[in-house]
Amino acid sequence: MTFTGGIGRFCGAIIDRIVRWLALSRIHPNVLTFMGLVINIWAAWLLSRGSFRWAGLVVIGAGLFDMVDGRVARATSQVTRFGGFFDSVIDRYSDLALYMGLLVYYASINRFFYIVLTAVVMTGSVMISYSRARAENAIPKCKVGFLERPERVVLIIIGALFNRMAAALWVIAVLSNLTVVHRMIYTFHEAKRLEDAQLRAVPRSESPAVP
Repeated sequence: MTFTGGIGRFCGAIIDRIVRWLALSRIHPNVLTFMGLVINIWAAWLLSRGSFRWAGLVVIGAGLFDMVDGRVARATSQVTRFGGFFDSVIDRYSDLALYMGLLVYYASINRFFYIVLTAVVMTGSVMISYSRARAENAIPKCKVGFLERPERVVLIIIGALFNRMAAALWVIAVLSNLTVVHRMIYTFHEAKRLEDAQLRAVPRSESPAVP
């Protein structure tokens, strides 16, 4: 077993214990999802005050709720369509809360450029989820692109803990919008492939006989 594999198994065992304990406590998974939002709002407040390292630690705590809410739902047989919808909506609010905290911080120190950069990051982050949701009205799946939400959260945590938030924002700004472009291209090709397949499946009517 590799060192990283051992760490993964150790962390997985801890998460499993937490999930079992939460399942026994009979707490509703949607409550866990909402608690994650509350903790992220706390992190956003810390970001707005420039307490980046503390904010990074709080975001890690919020991430724990993101990891366990779905598992608790499955462990307690409480998986519902609304639960998936609620989790997705709350995730968007959590993301935007963190960026709002950064906007307030950069506004307080008169860093106009970084206000614009954070706005670009917010736009890209929202468009990643929107492009997937909209694409999946036309094609079965559109989960392509590198920068999903876990990667964005990890970048925010790294930027906060190591005081490299500007670099983290640059990476998110570029990769999030590239992910959206990737999804647009992927959806174009998949939609065209499905439309062509439908046309081939329709039998051609026989031409009328010429006397």
